[in-house]
Amino acid sequence: MQALHTTDYAIIIGYLFLTVVVGLYMTRKASSSLDHYFLAGRSMPWYLLGIAGMTAWFDMTGTMIITSFLYMLGPRGLFIEFRGGAVLVLALLLAYAGKWHRRSGCMTGAEWTIFRFGHCSGAGAVRVISAVLGVTVNIGMLAYLVRGTSLFLDMFFPYPPTTCALILVAITTIYTMCAGFYGVVLADLLQGIIIMITCVIVGFIAWGMVPDSSSLASVASQVTGNSQWTHSIPAWHTSMPKGYGAYQSLIMFALFYLVRNILGGMNGGAEPRYFGARNDRECGTQSLLQGITVAFRWPMMVGFAVMGIYLVKGMYPDPSAISQAADLIHKSFPAVTASSWHDLTSSIAASPARYAPSVVEGLQGIFGADWGAKLALVGYHGTVNPERILPAVLTGMIPVGLKGLILVAMFAAMMSTFTATVNMASALFVRDIYQNLMRPRAANRELIAISWLTTLVIVAVGFGLGITASSINDLWGWIIMSLTAGGTAAMLRLYWWRTTAWGMAGGALLGCMGSILQRAFIHQMVEWQQFIIMTGLSFIGTVGVSLLTRIASMETMMHFYKTTRPFGWWGPVKAQFTKEEQKKLTSEHRNDIITVPFALLWQVTMFLLPMQLVIKSYSSFWLTLPLFLVGVAGLYWFWWRNLPKAEPTQKLPERDGVPLKEAEAKVTASKT
Repeated sequence: MQALHTTDYAIIIGYLFLTVVVGLYMTRKASSSLDHYFLAGRSMPWYLLGIAGMTAWFDMTGTMIITSFLYMLGPRGLFIEFRGGAVLVLALLLAYAGKWHRRSGCMTGAEWTIFRFGHCSGAGAVRVISAVLGVTVNIGMLAYLVRGTSLFLDMFFPYPPTTCALILVAITTIYTMCAGFYGVVLADLLQGIIIMITCVIVGFIAWGMVPDSSSLASVASQVTGNSQWTHSIPAWHTSMPKGYGAYQSLIMFALFYLVRNILGGMNGGAEPRYFGARNDRECGTQSLLQGITVAFRWPMMVGFAVMGIYLVKGMYPDPSAISQAADLIHKSFPAVTASSWHDLTSSIAASPARYAPSVVEGLQGIFGADWGAKLALVGYHGTVNPERILPAVLTGMIPVGLKGLILVAMFAAMMSTFTATVNMASALFVRDIYQNLMRPRAANRELIAISWLTTLVIVAVGFGLGITASSINDLWGWIIMSLTAGGTAAMLRLYWWRTTAWGMAGGALLGCMGSILQRAFIHQMVEWQQFIIMTGLSFIGTVGVSLLTRIASMETMMHFYKTTRPFGWWGPVKAQFTKEEQKKLTSEHRNDIITVPFALLWQVTMFLLPMQLVIKSYSSFWLTLPLFLVGVAGLYWFWWRNLPKAEPTQKLPERDGVPLKEAEAKVTASKT
């Protein structure tokens, strides 16, 4: 479906061309060493890393899925996105998790394992297992991004969804391979500015469309069937359309997702943005900036949801026509599946001559002359497909020129997340598998070449998985609540001195293998059950094997604890320090822990407030504002006042792209 003006196409082509030019320009600098390629030489200022963090969270597919829940639920859709889209892990990264990882001087989370357990067989096994699982999770994320991209692009370009996604993925891959983390961060600055401007524009357009909150509530109830659409407080039970019935127990899901994010945040920080930060203070300030800038996303998404409600009301005066069209397609194509539904309906709309006249004539009889545009929103279950609301709004309600700018913002969101994901997956393979196991003496040129090859393979596998997924919500739910939950107990290495390397290996294998088997054989398991089972398996494996295996040497744990300074059950190790040192550690830990609930309150209310303004729910706004101010006050008192002064960047000397301290450790280990 060709829905763009020449001006819009020119804006998009110009943006993509500029992106490739930036990538090619940065190739030489990024290729100077592995540390430069994956971490930009650990020299990027906090504000660039903060914007890069925002754009990494702000992906096209996530924006589509969150918009779909806001379309179905109103502002309460935020509570479903406690599972990931609300990025609640930022509260813990801001308070302490980010700085713990920066202090290690490592490049990847898998390499960090050696730092924690020393050079032993168990740590080596965990490093490889962690790298393999990390690559697997990132491939799953790529599949999720690809699936959303295919759902999005065919609304605007007269080509099959898979072809559209392939072109954009190919351009992004070239840019990622050439520029490394330098290109990721610098391009993210431009992309972040475009995204935030777009968010403000969309929010104001939607605000202008709403007469008042009660009028919007009435229309939303007619369109979505949800009589509490403008409410901000989650209910125990809420009505949901077919295909989303599992989310009816809204409060229960919000609580499960909250626990999931807290556990994930306690284990977070193993990301290039934190490993590459210049000092502890900048770990915190970049997290603060990430939270503030990602808040721009929410008024834009609820704006799309508002416009989607008015669009659907105008497109389908008779709502029963949607179910009639779905029934017609099911009868005509009885073998169609949820994963192939979108490709089929897009193909019918784009090439009606290829299909039986009875199908096209039937759709024309149901929808009228513009049946192709209306078919695009028909879902597999005979309802409006909420995952298509965002592109449908762009197609039907945004003027020329502005449409091109918003599409560029969506492309920027997809590309920034894509590049960050590919960069992390490639680093795990090259650093922790290829260089660690296969070619420890590989020269820099060889390592960069392998990075490029790895990127191509990872992208190809992720693309293949993405185009076969049934829905982006299904894929996202499995990644967050099953696959990554299977590695949750890895957090114990930060908080429990008795955790062993083999314990981590046992927990990761048990939890993640359980997740893979569940996906293969019990595909329909609801998300909260996935989370409980996989998290339980992860903790059983980690604790059980840790108690049966030998701990790291006290010297290794002392070095880790003194460098990282974590809180938790570290009694035997902490006892080795002087009373004065212990007192200083206790003070830092107390402030870090108290900061977390205030940061969570600040973050959740900061996302709610602009949504309440867009839908003109001013009474809810004035009730939310005092809670936001309490969060701000707590952040200032327990966190901001205690931030350390900025330190000069401490760069690690390298040998063939490997930090010298690690290279020397490998030599020492080989001699013994």
